[in-house]
Amino acid sequence: MSSKFIDASPYQWPYNGDLRHENTCFIVIDMQVDFCAKGGYVDSMGYDISLTRAPIKPIQNVLECMRNEGYHVLHTREGHRPDLSDCPLNKRWRSKQIGAEIGSAGPCGRILVQGEAGWEIIPELQPLDDEIVIDKPGKGSFVGTSLDLILRTKGISNIIFAGVTTDVCVHTTMRNANDMGYECLLLEDCCAATDPANHAACISMIKKQGGVFGSVTSSEKLIQALSSD
Repeated sequence: MSSKFIDASPYQWPYNGDLRHENTCFIVIDMQVDFCAKGGYVDSMGYDISLTRAPIKPIQNVLECMRNEGYHVLHTREGHRPDLSDCPLNKRWRSKQIGAEIGSAGPCGRILVQGEAGWEIIPELQPLDDEIVIDKPGKGSFVGTSLDLILRTKGISNIIFAGVTTDVCVHTTMRNANDMGYECLLLEDCCAATDPANHAACISMIKKQGGVFGSVTSSEKLIQALSSD
């Protein structure tokens, strides 16, 4: 089997050159109305949603490539049961302090509640019928979900990350995945934070110690490599 790498920093990815349709997955994290649209959770907290919307076009480009080339694609959504029984009290308290209490009524329905309009993935990045959506109650995509079981059942060892926010749900999931033995790649232009400085810091942290959490590249470099098969 010939080796295949993506041009990335601080190392060419994956480390072992074992990049195949069968063992590689693109995970799009929390590109939901509540995080990326007017009237959602992030907007209600007073943040600039143009930042969290910036990755939409690059993600669309990667999705088209990954789907055409036959790679696995998964999506995640953060949200809580309607009775909020899976929402930690301190999380709800914190959200209330900043004027966007989880479970309260907002322009897009009850904030971060399953089944509400704000909980849905934005129209621009809707999953295909055969793409798995992981519903999660917290920041990390592995906690309280079957994500690890799904990935291992499918024989996936490489994960490519996109979504929002870089410093919260994306970084938490990537760190957990790295600790669990997955080979991780972050697409820098396919992620965003509500503070650009936080986004930049997260990129820097990944690259430390020779790639302590994985490696980083751009959507353009990924598409160029995958389309050259």
